[in-house]
Amino acid sequence: MDSVKKQDICTRERLLESACEVFAKKGYRDATIADISERAGTNIASVNYHFGDKETLYVEAWRLAFHKSLKAYPPDGGISSDAPAEERFRGRIYAVMQRFAYSKNYEFEIMSKEFATPTGLLVEVMRESVEPLRREFGSIVRELLGEHASEQQVQLCQMSVMTQCFNLTFHEQYRKALSETGINTDPPVDNPKIEEVADHIIRFSLAGIREIRRQIEAGELSDQNEVLA
Repeated sequence: MDSVKKQDICTRERLLESACEVFAKKGYRDATIADISERAGTNIASVNYHFGDKETLYVEAWRLAFHKSLKAYPPDGGISSDAPAEERFRGRIYAVMQRFAYSKNYEFEIMSKEFATPTGLLVEVMRESVEPLRREFGSIVRELLGEHASEQQVQLCQMSVMTQCFNLTFHEQYRKALSETGINTDPPVDNPKIEEVADHIIRFSLAGIREIRRQIEAGELSDQNEVLA
């Protein structure tokens, strides 16, 4: 590889890294190409050369952040695919919670700002990136619920579990927002650690799933076949 090509690759990587930080802090609308270029130690023309426009840079920055967080914390949590379903469930929850707490993870910060002021630019890249993980987790939830569970019952359980997980990152985003205004947001002395929160979510969720499975198998829940939109 010649030196010019190496330099191009390095510049592109610096721009992506800088874009992750700037978009995570400011969101798409308030971030500027000038901010990103300055942080990357290059010029605005470099963004046009490597990405064409701000929209493409935004998409590629989120993609990079997503893949870096998965590399740091693989979605299976290091649990073998041959392990019992409850162990695989635990691995998935631990992994996603660690991703939420990862200090260098800009994936969720960018997402939270996108949700607050939607641009629609991340819809496709998020679908292609997140949907496989959602399906994999859904398969584990289905296995835990048993063969008689409807698709809607699986999706509702999956949604309930993930909502508990997402609450942590929303709480952290709120804490950061208050901190930036100068409001004291020191955590309480008894603030639980990430492992303790994950353990609680796992125990709470598995207990709920077992009870729903019991109700399904006892005929206490109707077979709801309507799939959530």
